[in-house]
Amino acid sequence: MSRSKVMSAGQALELIRDGDCVAVSSAGLVGYPDYLAKCLEERYCAQGHPRDLTLYAGCGHGVPFLHAGDARFAHPGMLKRTICAHPEPVPDFRALIERDEIEAYILPQGVLQHLYRCCAAREPGLLTKVGLGTYVDPRQEGGKANRITTEDIVRVMELDGEEWLYYRAFPVTVALIRGTTADEQGNLTIEHEALKLELLEIALAAKACGGRVIAQVERVAASGTLNPHHVVVPGRLVDAVVVTEEPETYHRQTAATVYNPGFCGEIRAPRRGGAEEAPAALSAEDVICRRAVYELCPDAVVNVGVGIGSGVGAVARAEGMAEQVTFTIELGAIGGVPQSKADFGVSMNPDAFLAHPSMFDFYHGGGLDITFLGAAQVDQAGNVNVSKFAGHAAGQGGFIDISQNSRKVVFCTYFRAKGLKAAVNGGTLHISREGAFPKFVEQVDQITFSGQYAVQSGQEILYVTERCVFRLTPEGLMLTEIAPGIDLERDILAQMTFRPQISAELREMDPRIFTPGRMGCFDAV
Repeated sequence: MSRSKVMSAGQALELIRDGDCVAVSSAGLVGYPDYLAKCLEERYCAQGHPRDLTLYAGCGHGVPFLHAGDARFAHPGMLKRTICAHPEPVPDFRALIERDEIEAYILPQGVLQHLYRCCAAREPGLLTKVGLGTYVDPRQEGGKANRITTEDIVRVMELDGEEWLYYRAFPVTVALIRGTTADEQGNLTIEHEALKLELLEIALAAKACGGRVIAQVERVAASGTLNPHHVVVPGRLVDAVVVTEEPETYHRQTAATVYNPGFCGEIRAPRRGGAEEAPAALSAEDVICRRAVYELCPDAVVNVGVGIGSGVGAVARAEGMAEQVTFTIELGAIGGVPQSKADFGVSMNPDAFLAHPSMFDFYHGGGLDITFLGAAQVDQAGNVNVSKFAGHAAGQGGFIDISQNSRKVVFCTYFRAKGLKAAVNGGTLHISREGAFPKFVEQVDQITFSGQYAVQSGQEILYVTERCVFRLTPEGLMLTEIAPGIDLERDILAQMTFRPQISAELREMDPRIFTPGRMGCFDAV
């Protein structure tokens, strides 16, 4: 009988060497093998090894309020380079990039996921249109995140008269993954996990490079007792299995939730919905989400992003629309109701789970009817920046993949940043304090979404704020709606650094948006 692959964390981490290229499967802290990362951090702090690692992070790996996830790699000398998608949730890790202490590339999340497959198949790289016209286009910045990052890994290619971006593949020598159960031979199942993620893809990538795969689990079963239909990573690919200590700390389902059976499909939680979920008092964020939800239509396939747009699911549920559309999350959940804040990335009562890279196959292939995304800056050409401002290397996750490939994009954002105070009173919007910084500017600091590319692609683009709505036209932004109680000159035009087009049919936003309780906007559908 084969030797058991179950071992202590200390034994398993002996497999990681100086200079290794480490890929971690996670979304936020969903699926993050944090016990392994914690033990690796302790090892480095005590011994100074392993050092000079390259860290691949195919999503944002952590949350700002916990020292967990990729924050455990944020030590001088531990990292040499990162190729990541969204460092914003991990301040300590992000600071290494901003201080030029590690080389860093920030690439689209779906591109990174597909590059794992390229590595697994020993292919040289990925050819895609994702990123054209944005900061990852080498005619702008090529995805380089700071001054010490100089090597080109993205280039423009022309095939049959069309432009494409070519992203070079990279080696993976260590894969850190997480499951619920492993048998003694390393076969891995994920019955309590809230996402399928890219477990198999990075394990295959590591094996193609002659690397090692280390799995964190909650429990171990006897060899040969797991249902083969449930095994997501076969034991042949796994080198070490480590059972988590303190799973309520290091093996949480999400950053906010130790375990919810409705997230992983163990049970279908009772449905809530209707008027009791509609807010009794309305904030600026409520107004944005309530206006945005008007863009839904029956049978639409929908994505919601992090930030204000993540609240659209709750409004759709309150309006009885949640079951008439299919919500998806780029991390792999199809159906159900997307969760927000520290549970973002998972769905309550999902219908199915796709692997993380497979969901981006669906998105890149035009499967999305509409997406609701955030915006840090918007300019007169309709370009959007969410990835970098004032030296802050936020990254963008799947923003580029999603925004470039959805038929309709609804950007959900406050009109001004930092300190805005606005609320609804008597059916009108009242601004008691303006935000300190304009978000609608003449030119964005970095292009994460290209208005020109969207116009050429024939996408429908809206920008929804608490006080007005814009649409993208071939000539740039056009103001089309204004909130009741808002003065056009004082509250909109004077608060921007450019003058938009103003529709000849400028109208007030639907008054139901500003009336507390259920709007009933889909009752006739």
